[in-house]
Amino acid sequence: MLKLRNPMVPAEGPWDLSALLTSADPEASLPERHLWLVRLLEWLRHAPLPQQQPVQPQTPTPLLRLRHLLNVLERHPQHEVQVRRVLRRFWEEVDTAALLADFGFAPRTSLLGELGQRLRLRVLPGTPDTRDLGELFSLLFPQERDAEWLEAIDPATLHRLITLLTPKDLADAVNWKAPFLDAIMFLATSIRALGFSPMIRARMSRELLVAKPFRQLARVAEDIREHAENGNAEALLVSAQYLRALLDTCRRCALSVHDHLEEHGISVDLVFELDQLDRRTHRIEDLLNCVISNNPGTEVTRLLAQLVRTAGERRSLREPFTRHYSMLARKVAERSAETGEHYITRDRSAYARMLKAAAGGGAVLAGTTLMKFFVMALGLTAFWAGFWAGVNYAGSFVLIHLAHWTVATKQPAMTAPAMAEKLRDVSNDAAVEGFVDEVAHLIRSQSAGILGNLAIVAPLVLGVQLAANALFGRPLVGEADAEHVLDSLTLLGPTPFYAAFTGVLLFTSSIIAGWVENWFVWHRLDSAITWNPRIVSHLGRARAQRWAEFWRHNISGFTSNISLGLMLGIVPVVAAFFGLPLDVRHVTLSTGQIAAAAGALGAQVLNEPAFWWCVAAIPITGLLNLSVSFLLAFRVALRSRGIRLRDRSRIYRAIRQRLWHRPLSFIVPPR
Repeated sequence: MLKLRNPMVPAEGPWDLSALLTSADPEASLPERHLWLVRLLEWLRHAPLPQQQPVQPQTPTPLLRLRHLLNVLERHPQHEVQVRRVLRRFWEEVDTAALLADFGFAPRTSLLGELGQRLRLRVLPGTPDTRDLGELFSLLFPQERDAEWLEAIDPATLHRLITLLTPKDLADAVNWKAPFLDAIMFLATSIRALGFSPMIRARMSRELLVAKPFRQLARVAEDIREHAENGNAEALLVSAQYLRALLDTCRRCALSVHDHLEEHGISVDLVFELDQLDRRTHRIEDLLNCVISNNPGTEVTRLLAQLVRTAGERRSLREPFTRHYSMLARKVAERSAETGEHYITRDRSAYARMLKAAAGGGAVLAGTTLMKFFVMALGLTAFWAGFWAGVNYAGSFVLIHLAHWTVATKQPAMTAPAMAEKLRDVSNDAAVEGFVDEVAHLIRSQSAGILGNLAIVAPLVLGVQLAANALFGRPLVGEADAEHVLDSLTLLGPTPFYAAFTGVLLFTSSIIAGWVENWFVWHRLDSAITWNPRIVSHLGRARAQRWAEFWRHNISGFTSNISLGLMLGIVPVVAAFFGLPLDVRHVTLSTGQIAAAAGALGAQVLNEPAFWWCVAAIPITGLLNLSVSFLLAFRVALRSRGIRLRDRSRIYRAIRQRLWHRPLSFIVPPR
């Protein structure tokens, strides 16, 4: 008999079935026999069909090749004997229960650990020198498309395949149910451990835990094993039905944890553990179907196809992010939406309050602009200059927040989630009109914010410059700094790109704020401040409660403003260190700098084209600041809620009609 040194490459060619069957050697080493199986499955995927084989368009090609393989084995008993012996040794030596119980589940109960495992699976090559069928499975079925032809196997072909896989001497046959029963036991133990973990147990519904479903799982799984081994079919069906009821209760207990998370904050690792628990319960039900079914071959084939799809998911790095961060993203967006509602004006009184708040913010940012020139005049190194500029920005933003004023560019990232919430139901014209109303309210609010900021910051900075020149004979900001401002803030340079990048930072600060607030709520720090004995002994009961309420209502604002200020100052410096041409352009701060330059250069600056190019850059900067941060936040909010805009044209058409018939509604608030 011909024995090949490398079963992966038969001598007669890569798709020569005769050579492949000839190379089947049950006495070969373990990795060589596993390589032969890998090669056989590769032949099913890629080998050309024989000319006499009719091509059926609705039948997967691998299934046609499988039928041809079975025909060849039936015509050549010597090959059939060798293949049977190879398969017999394969089933005797591999750990099938490892595939059924562990494959597709994370060995570590954290999302980062799972991502590391998936990265290793993608980067590091697998080896056939293993008895763990779970490790070998990805080599046997490396393509997710394999599930399609596995599910398409017809009953006749499946019967022939089972006959090939089953030893003819039934008395010597391995009990095929044993690994399935072992896997059920392993999975039941894992589910019980997850249900008893402190993080999950403390957040489950007390009413659902009265029946103690997790405690009963292992005992019922053991009963199923005993009934299956004793051949007690009636008792097996009763125990299987009871196990299904327990699994359903366990799933409902896990769902009750989600209700707790919605109210008290999200933990990504906890969501990941709940997902693992839910998947294990469904895997047990699939295994039960195989054990108790009157047609187990079909159920096993269906389970095998599902495992192939699971193998494809395990190779994806994006899938766990999109699935497990959706709840956190939604909670972050919801917390931003709560804040964003305060930035949307719907009547004239709210519009007037927005103008006043924006004017207050503009006054503070006028001082921020002058302080920035002072920091730059100190001649600090690049990092420390950026750091103290960031501290200047952060302090100003926090002051504005505490005074209940506003910075226009911070509105979009906060209002976008509130807008996305309005898109939950746009199935009728009234809902679409309601959303268009919100768009008009939002645009008016943004306009009021920018108008209030710029209307104060420019004249105030210019007035300070003129006053200093009159009192001290020179402005606070000199001509050299003024010339640098006109060179850097011109529309002819990279200002539009920098303004868009600043919009990204504005969006990032809102995400950081939502995440920190979720962390604050998740760890119940407001309750700790209210009731912690040490804190209460120092502050007193009433003051501790006031502090808790203060931090609960301001933690998001503090985080957003401090992170934004520090990023505006430090990110350009860090980017320059790595040679990245990045800078920031904030519309209000840029307007203040241009006003300072005008105050330093005097009235003759009006005759310089450079000045007017800087003035022209102001609306572009404001538009990019607002639009980029809004669109990014809006996109996250839509995805976190699972909203898909299937009828966007209807929404766009409604907005265009409003612009045509009632254009002033986007500018002037209703009475």
